[in-house]
Amino acid sequence: MRKIPVYPHPAAGWSALVASSRKLMDYQSFLRGSVSVLHSNQPHGGFDCPGCAWPDHKTHKTLDVCETGIKVLASETTTRAADAKFFYQNKVSQLQRWSGYELEHAGRLSEPLCYDEEEDRYLPISWEDAFIKVADELKKLASPDDALFYTSGRVTNEPAFLYQLMVRCFGTNNLPDCSNMCHEPTSVMLARQLGVGKATVILEDFERAKLILMFGQNPATNHPRMLEMLAHAHKEGCKIIAINPMREQGLKAFRNPQKPTHMAAGMSDDMVDNVIQIRVGGDVALLTGLAKWLVDNDKINRDFIDTETSGFDALNDWLSAQSWEDIERGSGLTKADIIAVAKLVADSPATICTWGMGITQHVQGDDNVAMITNLLLLLGMIGIEGAGAAPIRGHSNVQGDRTMGIHERPKPKLLASLERVFKLPMPKEDGLDVIQGAKALIDGKIHAFISLGGNYSVAAPDSKAIQHALSKAQLSVFVGTKLNETMLYPAKTSLILPCLSRTERYVTEYGEQFATIEDSICQIVATKGHLKPLSAQLKSEAQIIAGIALALFDDAKIDDAKKSSIASIDWQKMSTDFDFTRNYIAQAIEGFENFNAKIREHKRGFHLYHPARHRSWQTQSGKAQFELPTHSVTLVADRAAKIEQDANHDSVWQLTSVRSHDQFNTMIFGFEDRYRQTQRRDVLFMHPDEMARAGLHEGARVMVTRKDSQGNARTLGPLILTKMDIAAGSVATYYPECNDLIDLDSHAPESRTPAYKSMTVSISRYDEQGVTA
Repeated sequence: MRKIPVYPHPAAGWSALVASSRKLMDYQSFLRGSVSVLHSNQPHGGFDCPGCAWPDHKTHKTLDVCETGIKVLASETTTRAADAKFFYQNKVSQLQRWSGYELEHAGRLSEPLCYDEEEDRYLPISWEDAFIKVADELKKLASPDDALFYTSGRVTNEPAFLYQLMVRCFGTNNLPDCSNMCHEPTSVMLARQLGVGKATVILEDFERAKLILMFGQNPATNHPRMLEMLAHAHKEGCKIIAINPMREQGLKAFRNPQKPTHMAAGMSDDMVDNVIQIRVGGDVALLTGLAKWLVDNDKINRDFIDTETSGFDALNDWLSAQSWEDIERGSGLTKADIIAVAKLVADSPATICTWGMGITQHVQGDDNVAMITNLLLLLGMIGIEGAGAAPIRGHSNVQGDRTMGIHERPKPKLLASLERVFKLPMPKEDGLDVIQGAKALIDGKIHAFISLGGNYSVAAPDSKAIQHALSKAQLSVFVGTKLNETMLYPAKTSLILPCLSRTERYVTEYGEQFATIEDSICQIVATKGHLKPLSAQLKSEAQIIAGIALALFDDAKIDDAKKSSIASIDWQKMSTDFDFTRNYIAQAIEGFENFNAKIREHKRGFHLYHPARHRSWQTQSGKAQFELPTHSVTLVADRAAKIEQDANHDSVWQLTSVRSHDQFNTMIFGFEDRYRQTQRRDVLFMHPDEMARAGLHEGARVMVTRKDSQGNARTLGPLILTKMDIAAGSVATYYPECNDLIDLDSHAPESRTPAYKSMTVSISRYDEQGVTA
C-alpha cells in the first residue's frame, strides 16, 4: 500500500510545550503543576513521575519530564476539588452519565465518603467510621477468598508491601493488579525462559547497542522520555527498526525541548531507520521468519546455544516445518522484507529487543514474547553489553508492586520468606487474577471488592458486566486521588477513601517520608512529594491500609495460630515510618538487603541483581530456555487466510486498540491526538486504500461488530472513518472505549492478558436509518 501523509512536524518540541501549558491551565494547576515539573524525576528530594516506567537519565537534568508526564502532573496537582459539596450537587445516577473526560476533570477527591442508597449520593464519613465499616464487612465474609484486592501500578513500594501483607494476613492471595492486563506475558515467559520476568538491560545498554528492534511500541504517546535515548542511540550509529502495524509520527523525528538549538532553530533528531508495517497479530509470523532465515543460513551463535541454552533442537525442527508462504500470509510481509531485517539482525554485534503492549495484549501474547526471547537467544544477545530484552512497562511502579509481593500467583520462595519474617502462615493456593476475579464477581462469588488505585471496570474487558456486578456486591472500597467510573457502581456498602498524590508531602511524627519505586530496568529510586496536600483530610495509602488492618485484626475472630503474630505487627508504625517498613522489606524481599542504606547512598537509586544479565539461569532446566509458540504461525496464517477467503472479505478486519497522547491509561485529559491529526475519540482508523477497497470513504460513519468467544455479537459505534497509515486488513480505535467489544474469554492462554490488540471484526456502513451492510 502507498504511504500517506502523516503529522508533518517532529515529536515533542514547541507543540508539546504549548499543549502541556494549556493542560496545566485547564486543570487550574498552573502554579502547583509548574513547581512539580521542576521536581519531577530529580534526585535527592524529587519525586518519580507517575506517568510511565521509563528510567531516569543517569546524569542530572534541570527538566526531566515529558508531555504525558506534565499532563499527569496537571491532573494530580489540580486545585479543583471533588468534595462534599460536589457530591451533594451530583447524585451517583447522574454521574453515571458523565464521560471519562468529565469525571477526570471533576477534581481531586478530598475527604472520605460513604454511599447512601436513599439519597443516591456519596456523603462524608469520618476516617475512623470508614475503617470500622470496611473491617466489619470483611469479617462477615464466609471466606477471605470471597474478597478481591486490586492494585494499580501507581502505588509505591512501601504501601504495596504493607497491602499484600494485610491481604495475606487476612487469608487470601486474591491480589490481581494492572499488570494482569498489560505485561503479564512478559512476566510469565521471561521468567520461564531466562529465570526472571524483567528486563535484562540497563540504561547504558541503549548507548552501546548497534541495533534496536522496537516491537508494538509508540514512545511518543506512551513514554516520550524514551525518545531522547533513541535519538541519542541513532546519532551514535545504532540502527533502529520499528515493527508496528501503524507508521506513527513519533517514530520519525524528535525535537528535544532540552536542546536550545532544536527549539530555536527548528532542528530535530532522526530516530527510526525503517518501519516494518506488519499485519495486526502478525508478530509470531514475522519472528518465525527471522529465526528461520538465521538458522537456515547459520547466522546464529552456536557456542552460546550449546553451552547456555536448552530446547534448540525442538525449535529448529518446528522452524523447519514452517513454510514461507504461511509466514508471508501471517505477517502481511514479503519474504524479501523479512530477510532484509534478518540480515540486519545477523550483522549486529549488540541487539536490543524492546516491546510494549502491542506485543503482549494478544491472544498469542505469550507466544510473541517467547519468540522475541528465542530470537535473542539464537544470537547470544543476553548477558553482553548493549544487548538484551527490554520490555517497557506503562505504569510507573507496576513492576515494583510485583516485586513487593502484589501477585495472585506468588512464588513459594516469597511466601516462605514472609512466613520467616512475620512468623505467620501465609495462604498457599493461587488467588484470582483480573480475568478470573471479574468472572467470579459477575457470577456472584466475590462479595467484597477493594481497589488500591486504578479504574478496574473500565480498564478490564466487559466493563458493563463488571459494573453491574459491583452494584450487587456487599462491599466496595476505592482508594484513589480522582473520581472514576468504577466508583459509580456502589455496592451495598461502598466507600471512597482519598489519598495523597505522589506530588504531595507526607509528614508524620517520624519526619518527612519518602517512598521508592522500581522502573522498567529494575532500578530502585526514591520518590518524595513536595507540595502541601490539597486537603487536610487526605491520608497516605499506607495510612489507609494500616487503618483497615487495625480495625480488621482487632478481635477474637482471628485464628488462634495467627493472633499473636498479627498482634506483633506494628501496622501504625509501618504506615508512618517508611524506614521501619523498608527494614521489613530488606528481610523479606530478595535483593533489598540493607535497603535503607542503599537507597540513601546512591544518587539515582540502585539496580536489582538480574541473574540472566550475568548468564546465570534460574530456570527449570538451569539454562536459558527456547520455547515453542503454542499458538503457532500456522494458526495465525489460517486466520489470515480465512479473512482473505471470506465471501464478504471487504468488511472483515483485524482491530487493534490505541491510546492518544491526551490520555494516560483510562484517564482522558482531552480529545486532541495531534500526531494522528484528530480532535475526537469516536473514530476508526483505516488506510485510505483500504477504504476504497471496501467502498468506504473518509468521514463515513460505520459500526464495528465482533463475535465473542460465545458467538454473541458485540457492537461499537457509530465511529467516524479516519485515515491512518496502517497495514492492510488492519484497523484501529481508542482504548478504553473499545473494551466492551472484548469478552473475558478472549485472552492469552497462560498469562490471561486480554486481547485488546487483536480482534477480528466486521465493519458496516451506518446511516440515520440504521446499519447498511
